Amino acid sequence: MIDFNKEGKIVITCYDRNAPFLEAELIALGFEIEGVFRTHVALQGTLNDCIFLNMHLRTASHVLYEIHSFPLDHIEGLYDVIKALPWEDYIAEDGYFSVISNVKHETVDNPLFVNVKIKDAIADRFREKFGSRPDSGSELNESVFQFFWKGEQATIYINTSGDTLIKHGYRKIPGSAPMMESLASASLIASVWDCKSPFINPMCGAGTVAIEAVMMATDRYPGLFRDDYAFMYINGYDAGVYYELKKKLTQKIKPQPDFPIIASDISERAVNASKANAKEAGVEEFIQFEICDFREATIPEAEKGAIFFNPEYGERLGEEEELELIYREIGNFMKKSCAGYTGLVFTGNLDLGKKIGLKPKRRIPFYNGTIDCRLLVFELYKGTKTIHYDKPKEK
Repeated sequence: MIDFNKEGKIVITCYDRNAPFLEAELIALGFEIEGVFRTHVALQGTLNDCIFLNMHLRTASHVLYEIHSFPLDHIEGLYDVIKALPWEDYIAEDGYFSVISNVKHETVDNPLFVNVKIKDAIADRFREKFGSRPDSGSELNESVFQFFWKGEQATIYINTSGDTLIKHGYRKIPGSAPMMESLASASLIASVWDCKSPFINPMCGAGTVAIEAVMMATDRYPGLFRDDYAFMYINGYDAGVYYELKKKLTQKIKPQPDFPIIASDISERAVNASKANAKEAGVEEFIQFEICDFREATIPEAEKGAIFFNPEYGERLGEEEELELIYREIGNFMKKSCAGYTGLVFTGNLDLGKKIGLKPKRRIPFYNGTIDCRLLVFELYKGTKTIHYDKPKEK
């Protein structure tokens, strides 16, 4: 069996453009970073570190632990390399495993063919050594191995997560246009909200952003809501390590915030969905819910705070013109009612973003699925400072 305390290379994957915020999370958790790339962050650590990371990370997709990296110039060379690895150290003879492949090579036009090659190599090794083999399939609910091959270099990993980490386990009612939990967390980290001042979330939809804000402010981590990971099916796993970490997660939880977190939506159905999701997360009592137009949302008097909008993007024909007014009104509302706050508008329509009429201090790029998005950050000055806004161009 494998030693869960053995140091090795760990690769943590994430959504495109989320790597800087994943890096910030890892540094805050005490890890030393080896490299930051477009869709992943690399570091050194153990499989027990992987357990910790799976339970704590808010912005990650998967946590991978390297088994073997090797040169590979043709698909025909893959079978022998994989078969030579000691798979009996990783999975039980009567176990189950699946394989995920990410391949970019001229000798492969279908990654599923690579999956089959790897599965056959593992199965054949077990048959030759033990006369039987573990089952395999596409379900990611037990041991999972992930293969990357680009150019002349290939690497096989243990995918210690299994099912993706982008979902945090509490959202039972997704809403009409939901933002994934990991993206909501990355947006909050990018906003540099201090988790100590009021947080207002008009147009809250299913409540994901407001719930993630509470989770961050009270040190509630995603591992509180999940009890099944792929690392649990790797030979050498010690359940005691996991349950001790689970216990520590509970002990880290802070009491109710002493500042308001307010989620509102004009749709009663959306607010009810938000309440249900917040209840599932155990934070319903920490959020003040309101059914109202965003222009009627409560904005507490405060020296500082954050107000976060995620308006519709106008993806369907004819919607954009109608949404121009909404975006203008968001700008007017922030300018008139939110002095002292940081204004945050997450949008997948850059032209509509310009209709807000305020000049953003930062335009932080994200992807929401395949949609090119920006988190627009506005400083809404209080007192004698001037609020800068974009003047209409002269015709």
